[in-house]
Amino acid sequence: MTIEKGFFRHVMGHFATGVTVVTTRSQKTLAGLTVNAFCSVSLQPPLILICIDLTSNTLPMIRDSGVFAVNMLTEQQEALSRCFATASADYDERFYHAKYKVAATGAPILEDTLAFIDARVVTEYPGGDHAIFLGQVLAMGIAGQVIFAHEAESERGTIGDHRSNGTEKAPLAYYLGQYRHLSSSYQKPSLPVPTPYVHNGVGTNVPGGSSVLGGESMSLGARVWEAD
Repeated sequence: MTIEKGFFRHVMGHFATGVTVVTTRSQKTLAGLTVNAFCSVSLQPPLILICIDLTSNTLPMIRDSGVFAVNMLTEQQEALSRCFATASADYDERFYHAKYKVAATGAPILEDTLAFIDARVVTEYPGGDHAIFLGQVLAMGIAGQVIFAHEAESERGTIGDHRSNGTEKAPLAYYLGQYRHLSSSYQKPSLPVPTPYVHNGVGTNVPGGSSVLGGESMSLGARVWEAD
């Protein structure tokens, strides 16, 4: 008996994920696509993983540049996810009108996102109809806080502190082929209770182990633009 593709996608769709836009820059050309096949791999060294469809226009751009950024979307950015996931008449060479800055690698860091990770490709692995990229983290940030792996890389960035409007942002979720918003009525810490992490006087919580975010890949579309 063979594994039927449609049922496999349906089963994997039961694993709820966040939604990201993966971006890259090759010389003056920008590219990006919506991805939810993303996870952390290692704390030391800090490594992340993304899976990109072999038919994606962004794939050769990542291979050529050797860098990518993962932009984690908020529940207010569903339209941005749709723009980078599917073909649309509402785009131009200005990167879907999305404002962005750069951190360590030059890959676009979209403004007003939940968080971002800027990475250098360490290795590419074959993954059936997808390519699997292992990336080493060079910079990362949440609202009001950005850190770099090396001081020299921070001098090349234009991002400063990741923009925050002073309110806590909620993530955009994806479940059973639909966008979802999380309920704030139920909140309970995992075990063990995360220990506080403080960097430059700003505190946040870091789980005791790496968190794995995965599921059915949404890397179905891609856009390529010429940067100014």
